[in-house]
Amino acid sequence: MDRIRIVGGERLNGVIPISGAKNAALPLMIASLLTDGTLTLENLPRLADVQALMRILGNHGVDYSIEGKRFGQSGEQGRTIHFSARQIVDTTAPYELVSKMRASFWVIAPLVARMGEAKVSLPGGCAIGTRPVDFLLMAMERLGAKIDIDGGYAVAKAKNGLRGAEIAFPKVTVGGTHVALMAASLAHGSSVLHNAAREPEIVDVADCLVKMGAKIKGAGTSTIEITGVPRLSGARHAVLPDRIETGTYAMAVAMTGGDVTLQGARADLLQSALDTIVQTGAQITETNEGVRVYRNGGAIQPVDVTTEPFPGFPTDLQAQLMALTTMAEGVSRITETIFENRFMHVQELARFGAHIRLDGDSAIVEGVKRLKGAPVMATDLRASVSLVIAALAAEGETIVNRVYHLDRGFEHLENKLSRCGARIERLSVGD
Repeated sequence: MDRIRIVGGERLNGVIPISGAKNAALPLMIASLLTDGTLTLENLPRLADVQALMRILGNHGVDYSIEGKRFGQSGEQGRTIHFSARQIVDTTAPYELVSKMRASFWVIAPLVARMGEAKVSLPGGCAIGTRPVDFLLMAMERLGAKIDIDGGYAVAKAKNGLRGAEIAFPKVTVGGTHVALMAASLAHGSSVLHNAAREPEIVDVADCLVKMGAKIKGAGTSTIEITGVPRLSGARHAVLPDRIETGTYAMAVAMTGGDVTLQGARADLLQSALDTIVQTGAQITETNEGVRVYRNGGAIQPVDVTTEPFPGFPTDLQAQLMALTTMAEGVSRITETIFENRFMHVQELARFGAHIRLDGDSAIVEGVKRLKGAPVMATDLRASVSLVIAALAAEGETIVNRVYHLDRGFEHLENKLSRCGARIERLSVGD
């Protein structure tokens, strides 16, 4: 199993290209099941989760072809992939595929909307809390699907098609909003989603669905209106830049010092997180190329942050911020309100010499003057990259184990960082 070796203490200077957003790419790929036309997605990142979902879609009968690299393109620019679900050959998503990635459960929406039935294994994914699929199933039931749980599978049927409905989510749910958007697009009649997620990835998926012929109003607000149509067509759509990757590298620069342009990044997608990074002492400016992050000399300042649904501070950047604050001049408080088990990185950060104590749903981080490299183990996707951020500033060598978590969400991470001066390399089995 691969590991990553980091020798800390180097400032970051240069350009890091920002990849397409994983959290938009996955539902966009799933949306290909809604049409017998070809959905062409540009700027798809090279991630383990994308590859896994391609296998899952292939199991349903989706054909795909990858466009070759064009002249002048680097290997890190996003791929263009054509998806064609002309014939859905299987409406079952088996455990051995779905258990590897939670988002694959969302295939239940287009399968039922288009085929009238689906049998989808209850999901797996990162161990950061229960993250139940209750709201997703509730949305499907409100749209007229009959759902039974049988042997670890959700069996959904709507033989006469789905019908429009009002869906009020008890709490904001990105997965539930994605599922309801896709299902309602092919339902008979109109639907209204109340307390819908407002994340940029929701807007990106809605924009793509509109290109496919869907009638959607209000994406990006808490109330979304969908008028169902009989069928959707193919379309071409570029995945928006990854705001979590943007925030992650911005925090790495704030941690190490230096000057990096995050090429292709959009500040409007994560303004709350960028405001927090500025509070820690970094400077951030928007440029024609993307977002420039720099910190020269000044100490890292403590912050008090609570994770919230968009447009608040994202839970997917909580671990990275915690790593940054381990060397702040003072005490920071980071409160996690989205997932109840998302502090598993605390014990691993402590191996660097960080001082962190837990107080209910909050982590109290007392900044230290230095961190020391150590062997550490990734526990989930975002926690794994927080260890990389700490290691970049730590004295001596760090070995990050179980880096398959990193490969699920960060494209060419070691290459992007090493080109900016980081001493980082991947060690394959036997190295």
